Amino acid sequence: MSQTSSVPPAPAEEAEFIGAVGRRLDELLTGYHDRAAAISDSATPLVEAIANLVRGGKRMRAVLAWWGWRGTGAPADDGRILDAAVALELFQSAALIHDDILDRSDTRRGDPSIHRSFESRHRRSGWRQDPAHFGLSAAVLTGDLCLSLSEEVFAAAAEASANPAGARALFNEMRFEVMAGQYLDVLDEVEVPGHDPAAALERARTVLRFKSARYSVVHPLGLGGVLAGADEHVLEHYERLSSPLGEAFQLQDDLLGVFGDPAVTGKPAGDDLREGKRTALVAHALDLLTGDQVDRLEAALGDPDLGPEAVAQIQRLLESSGARARVERDVAELGEASLAALAQAPMHEDARSGLDRLARRILGQGR
Repeated sequence: MSQTSSVPPAPAEEAEFIGAVGRRLDELLTGYHDRAAAISDSATPLVEAIANLVRGGKRMRAVLAWWGWRGTGAPADDGRILDAAVALELFQSAALIHDDILDRSDTRRGDPSIHRSFESRHRRSGWRQDPAHFGLSAAVLTGDLCLSLSEEVFAAAAEASANPAGARALFNEMRFEVMAGQYLDVLDEVEVPGHDPAAALERARTVLRFKSARYSVVHPLGLGGVLAGADEHVLEHYERLSSPLGEAFQLQDDLLGVFGDPAVTGKPAGDDLREGKRTALVAHALDLLTGDQVDRLEAALGDPDLGPEAVAQIQRLLESSGARARVERDVAELGEASLAALAQAPMHEDARSGLDRLARRILGQGR
């Protein structure tokens, strides 16, 4: 790693990169909108749906990739890391589209999910056949298109990078892990549950890692490093700090899926309960609750008609059992491990400072 002097960047530099990602996404999707229109005006809603979705979000994965890149001393405004960040945002959007289909979610960030939006288009237009099936079909195609655009953009960034083969291999690994993790998540909703609390917790943590934690935090940071030519020593340190941070991030998301404020999450309270998510929170509860309480929780999981009062009862059960406190403890311990590893990571101090700010935001510690 080269050692060049640098001035620690103000948060404004990170904000400028976030703005650049948004502008590049707009530019890219405008071009694809024109290509769709050249085929047929009726094809443009596919691209418009993606464009609307990518305008939201906090760009966490893009910024993590940028800090992974900056940690090696690479320049802040290089077009390769910008395109890689755009590819990660498109990958995230594809995952969200498909996730909402799998979870039967009606909303995303307070707006109709993509499949519900296409379903509404069908109803408004008075088209033939089943509106819900059309919505699902159009959303699957939109998610597939978004995923293919992500691959296309990343391939160009990887080819021009310091380590094309390593970058492509890591991106491919990320994509495979997400698909496997999503399948395990779907399987857990339908498979007959076992009675071993330790096994249930391990399964929940496996889903957590591969469905979300690694592609949300571990791989973005690592991809930034690989694209810049970081060696294995640096990349090992990156993973040492990002693995616990990614798990803490997803554990917090699991808490929001049960206890979150709909005004903040953009989804109804208790949505994870209705979807039957067997998260670490649920695994801890099944370990701590008594027989009758376990039956109540099992009956609630996966019930799509679970009303506000029933959700509130399960929330109280999860809180009084100590399950919520266990998850919050895990988040705190994982956060401490991540920040400790960050302090030891071989990277430029400006990147360490920026990652420290970002990690604390992810952990809900402000800054």
